[in-house]
Amino acid sequence: MNFVYDRLLGGKNGAIGFAVLAVLILVILPLGLDLFRLNLVGKYLTYAFAAVSLVLLWGYGGVLSLGQGVFFGLGGYCMAMFLKLEASDPESTKIQSTPGIPDFMDWNQLTELPWFWAPFDSFGFTMLAVIVIPTIFAFIIGYSMFKRRVGGVYFAIITQAIALIMTVLIVGQQGYTGGINGITDLKTLNGWDIRDDSSKYILYFINAFMLFGVIIISRYILTSKFGRLLLAMRDKEDRVRFSGYDVASFKIFIFCISAAISALGGAMFTLQVGFMSPSFVGIVPSIEMVIFAAVGGRMSLIGAVYGTLLVNYGKSAFSESFPELWLFLMGGLFIAVVMFFPNGLAGIWEKHGKKWLGCIQKMQCVNAVKVMIVNKRASRLETVKE
Repeated sequence: MNFVYDRLLGGKNGAIGFAVLAVLILVILPLGLDLFRLNLVGKYLTYAFAAVSLVLLWGYGGVLSLGQGVFFGLGGYCMAMFLKLEASDPESTKIQSTPGIPDFMDWNQLTELPWFWAPFDSFGFTMLAVIVIPTIFAFIIGYSMFKRRVGGVYFAIITQAIALIMTVLIVGQQGYTGGINGITDLKTLNGWDIRDDSSKYILYFINAFMLFGVIIISRYILTSKFGRLLLAMRDKEDRVRFSGYDVASFKIFIFCISAAISALGGAMFTLQVGFMSPSFVGIVPSIEMVIFAAVGGRMSLIGAVYGTLLVNYGKSAFSESFPELWLFLMGGLFIAVVMFFPNGLAGIWEKHGKKWLGCIQKMQCVNAVKVMIVNKRASRLETVKE
């Protein structure tokens, strides 16, 4: 019991924060929002996977990645490939020149399914690929960089360049990836229609429970010896290296873990929204994911979720009211948070929220004591009268 309470929930404060977030996502929002808005929140929660991954990688590991959109997109494309193949059966595509292949392949005059698409006809392989392919890609990048002690701003710029390269590659290979439009018209998952209202509700809750699972696993990692080493590497990397630890291997490991978490969010995004395109792979979405983590608090797993919800709500509101200025407003928000609230919403709560809560509790205790004193005096008066 202590293991679950301390290691998985983070003690009393962690358990309370986890419970409040669960009530908000699982009870208050589903009851208070219509299906359209709830589906938007579900889309925001898929971004929260990437924000949580950045808490591990950036907040605790000290490694800033500006290319998390790459792993988010890889996971999303893996799921989209399976769904697109299911929607492209010979009966549904009989009007094409080559029935049985996705429509964009037929438009680009492909006459057979590419070899690397064929395994995605299996749901089991797809679920494995969602995790394994981004993890392998992250391992290649991490091994190439960290073993050569490339870090800091140089690593951030390289990951940003990789995000740009990946976007150009996806757009350029239109016949294999759907190009700028991405993979669209996704209908069913193993025969289950993911477009109707009941399916959207179910996917919302599946998405939420998976996010909570990721938070618990991440908290377990951070409360372990490995988590303490991450903090030590972030603050005094040379001292950890001189102590005999292989710093590069630890960085590679946490980079791979963060890639897998982001990819899982991408896969859920494809299911929740019904398409995947290169607009979720490039530089802009990757930077936005960093903003989510920064606003929520790059040292707080729960805060990263709140930051994601808040920023995306603001993004929707700004883009509806100020379509030409919302990017500047988003940039200003990020600069303000970094300058004045470096620990984000979680830092504000740690600094001020707990004090307010403590004052409220003290006032309640004082009032309770006053009530007890009054009751005692009243009982004494009744005794004297008798």
